[in-house]
Amino acid sequence: MPRQQDPAHKTKTMRGENAYRRRMIKDETRETAAPNRKSTPDRAQIKAWHRAQGRENRLAIGCNILAGLADTLAMLWQGWELALFVAALLNRTAADHLEALLGFLAASVLRIFLGWLQDRSIVHGGQQARRRLRSSLLKRLQQEGPALLRWQHSAMLGTLLGERIEALEGYYTQWRPASASWIVAQGLILAAVIWVAPRAGLVLAGFCLTLPAFQAFFGIATARASRREFLAMARLQTRFLDRMQGLATIVLAGRIESEAQVMEQAMTSLRRRTVKVLRLAFLTSAATDFAMVGALVTIVISESHVLMHHQDLSRTSAALFAVFMVPEAFGPVRRMAAAYQDRARGKAMAEAVIELGPLPPPPPLVEEGAESALLPRPEAWGLSVDFKDVSYRWAEGQPEVLDDVTLHVQPGGILIIEGTSGVGKTTLLELLIGFIQPQSGKILLGGADIALLSPTSLTELIAWIGQKPVLFSGSLEENILFGNPQATPETLAEALQASGVAAFLDQLPAGLQTRVGEGGYGLSGGQAQRVAIARAWLKNAPLLVLDEPTAHLDAEAEAGIVQALEALMRSRTVVLATHSTAFRQLSHAQCISLQHGKVVFLQDGTRSGTDPRKGAQA
Repeated sequence: MPRQQDPAHKTKTMRGENAYRRRMIKDETRETAAPNRKSTPDRAQIKAWHRAQGRENRLAIGCNILAGLADTLAMLWQGWELALFVAALLNRTAADHLEALLGFLAASVLRIFLGWLQDRSIVHGGQQARRRLRSSLLKRLQQEGPALLRWQHSAMLGTLLGERIEALEGYYTQWRPASASWIVAQGLILAAVIWVAPRAGLVLAGFCLTLPAFQAFFGIATARASRREFLAMARLQTRFLDRMQGLATIVLAGRIESEAQVMEQAMTSLRRRTVKVLRLAFLTSAATDFAMVGALVTIVISESHVLMHHQDLSRTSAALFAVFMVPEAFGPVRRMAAAYQDRARGKAMAEAVIELGPLPPPPPLVEEGAESALLPRPEAWGLSVDFKDVSYRWAEGQPEVLDDVTLHVQPGGILIIEGTSGVGKTTLLELLIGFIQPQSGKILLGGADIALLSPTSLTELIAWIGQKPVLFSGSLEENILFGNPQATPETLAEALQASGVAAFLDQLPAGLQTRVGEGGYGLSGGQAQRVAIARAWLKNAPLLVLDEPTAHLDAEAEAGIVQALEALMRSRTVVLATHSTAFRQLSHAQCISLQHGKVVFLQDGTRSGTDPRKGAQA
C-alpha cells in the first residue's frame, strides 16, 4: 500500500510553501533601496544607460551594421542568381545560364566572408564592452568601498561583477546588432521583392506587418518573466551564501531541515520561472514561424500559375526569387526575437547598475602631473591629519553622526577615539579613508584635500587594521604579502618578527605555506590580527588607521597585540578607534570621545576643559 502522508506534516509543508510564496511576492513588490538611493530606476534612466552603452560600443556596432547591410545585399544577389539558375533548369536551358551558378557561388563566398567579419566585430566589441563595464563597476566599488555593503549584499555584488556581466555577451553580440539593423535589412528585402514581383512583395509585406503586434505582446511578457527569474536567482544566491556563512548557527539552532526546505522551495521557484521564460521564448518563435509559413503558402498559391507554367524565364525567376526571400525577410525579426531574452538581461543589468548610483566624480585636477603636485609629502615620522568642520549623516532626516568636527593630528601623533557603540567612531575612520564623503567640511592629509586625490593615491598613504582581519583562501605567506607583493625575503622576515607571526610559525603544519582562510587551517583571533599587523608593516604607509584591533580578544592576546602595534606605530601617524583602555598607556597618545556627533577631549580618560595633548589639537 502507498504510504499515507501525515496530515499534520502535509499541512505544515503547505503553510511553509504559502509563507515562502508570500515572501517572494513581497520581495518582488517592495522597494529595497537604502536611504538616499532610488529604489526602482525609471524607463528614462534605463534608456539612457542603453544609449551610453551604444555610444561606448559605437565602432563595433557600426562595423556590424555595415557588414550586415552588405550581407543583405549579397543575399539578394545570391537569391536572384539562384532563382535565375533554377528557372533555367525548369526551362531546360541551364547550360545557357552557367553564369548564374557562378554568381550564386561568388555571392555565397562573399556572404561567408561577411559573416566572419560580423562575428569577429561582434565578439571583439562585446568583449571590449564587458571589460569596460566591469572596469567601471570595479572603480565604482573602489570609490565607495565597504560602505556599499550597508545596503547591497556581497553575493549580489559578486553576481553583478561575474555572472551578470558575462550574461551580457548575448546582449552585445546578438540583441544590439539585431535591433540596430533589422528594420533596414527587412526593408531592403521587401523593396527588392516588390520591385521584382509586386504582388508577392505586397503579400510578404502584409505578413511582416503582423509581426510587431506579436513581438510586443510576447516581448513584454518575456521581459517581466525574465526579471522575475533574475530576482529569484539573486535571492537564491544571497540566501545560499548567508546559510553557508552561518552554517554553525543553523546546526546549533536545529534549523537544518527547515532551511533545507526553504532552499528547495527557492530552487523550485527559480526552476518554474526559468521554464516560463523558455515557454514564452518558444511562443515568440512559433508566432514568427506561423507568419512565415502563412506568407510562403500565400505567395506560392498566388504565383502558382507562373511556377507551374514556366515558359517565361523572367517571370519564373521573379516568382522563385519571391519564394526564396520569404525566410530571409523573416530572418532579422527571428534573430531579434531569439535575442529578446538577452535584451531582458541587459535591462536587468541596467537596473542593477543604476541602483548602485552614479560613479563618484573624478578628482577635479586630472591633468597629467597635476595630482602628483597635490600629493602630500610625508615627513620622516608620519603625516598630519586635519578634520575641518566635517559633518556627516547617513540619511536625510536622521541626526548627524558627526557635527562640525574639527581635529588636528600632528605627524607622528597618536589619536585614540573612544565612545559607546554607534556614536560614529567607525564613520569618522571611513571618512578619513575616503570610503564615504562628508556632506560639509574638508579632510586633509599632509595638507592635501583627500577629495582631490584618486582612490589609488589615497590608499597608498594608509594602512588599515580592522576588528576582524580577512584571511583569503591561500597560503599564510600569500596573505601576508597581500600588503606588499614585491616585498623582499628580508623585509618579510622583519615583518614576521615585528608582528609576532614568527612566534607561532612552528605550530603550523607547513609554516608559511600553510593554507589558511576558508577551507584552510584555522587561526585564532589573535593570530589573525598579527597577520594583519604584518600586512601593515609590509605596506609601510605613513598613516595607520585601526578600528577596534583588540576587540573579541582575551587580556593575554590583547597585551600581545598592543605590544606588536607599539612597534608598528613608531614613525607613523596613528588614528585608533577602540573601547579598550590598554592603549592609553601609549606615549604621546591623545584620547577623544564622540558624544552626540561632537568631539570631547579627554585627559587620562577623564573630561578636561583644557587641551594638554601633544599629538592632537582642536
